[in-house]
Amino acid sequence: MDKNSKFYQMRQKYISHPLQGFGAYLIYWLFAAMPVDMASNFGGWILRKIGTRLGQSKKARNNLRRAFPEKSAEEIEEIIAGMWEHLGRSAAEIPHLHKMQPGGPRIEIIGAEHGLASKDDGKAGLFFTGHIGNWEVSMCIASVLDMDMMSVYRAPDNPWVDGLFMRARKTFRGQLVKKGPDGARKLTRFMKEGGHACMLVDQKMSDGIAVPFFGRDAMTAPALAQFALKYDAPIIPVRVERLEGAHFRMTFYPALNIEKTGDRRTDIANIMTDVNATMESWIRERPEQWLWVHRRWPN
Repeated sequence: MDKNSKFYQMRQKYISHPLQGFGAYLIYWLFAAMPVDMASNFGGWILRKIGTRLGQSKKARNNLRRAFPEKSAEEIEEIIAGMWEHLGRSAAEIPHLHKMQPGGPRIEIIGAEHGLASKDDGKAGLFFTGHIGNWEVSMCIASVLDMDMMSVYRAPDNPWVDGLFMRARKTFRGQLVKKGPDGARKLTRFMKEGGHACMLVDQKMSDGIAVPFFGRDAMTAPALAQFALKYDAPIIPVRVERLEGAHFRMTFYPALNIEKTGDRRTDIANIMTDVNATMESWIRERPEQWLWVHRRWPN
């Protein structure tokens, strides 16, 4: 069916979106009714069972074979099963995000001084992370550093589902802006005023720039580097990894070393190459915690 057709758009608006939204609400409240550990365990168990049978696993399998040619078929399948388990856990933990406080028993914080250095330097700052572990936990970066922050996110196509995510993110300190032209304008104004922003940088952007990632060029969004150069803003990597069950570690790393050459295009490419290399090193350590179903590379 043509997704640009008027019939398809009407169908999505009046039939598919409400039905899908109702199903999402049922699942959300089912997990919300459980204790957080029970929800996480159940969500991980059920998606590990069914995820490997889904068509998306073929995409993950192809990506993994190319990223890790040295791994056996059995190792690849175990990573895929682990990926689905982490996705299931992450989905089941969404209604419980407000219970996960940084520095508490569920979120260990390491290297906060690197983020605080950006807070106190009198200029704009940038933080980046990726779809690793439960990336929704990265929403508490602003709380960890006790600062206002703007976070850019890609809104789900279904507005009902988007509403559920916004409900779960109600404890986020700062502003959430949707990815797109309007969000870019808001972020530009915020950065111009010396604000701090957080971005997830590991998704494909078709009209981005080609940057190496696991030995192959991947179309990469250059916005992080563009803002850093325009506002002389430091870039701080932040890694969120799942430790065991619904327990996480958030690690702040020293700001990237940005060396300006005088050629803006070269500087953007160099920065994003460093960003992708950082993301790759995290993923190599815990490959089952990354979202391998992305169409991250050209076929």
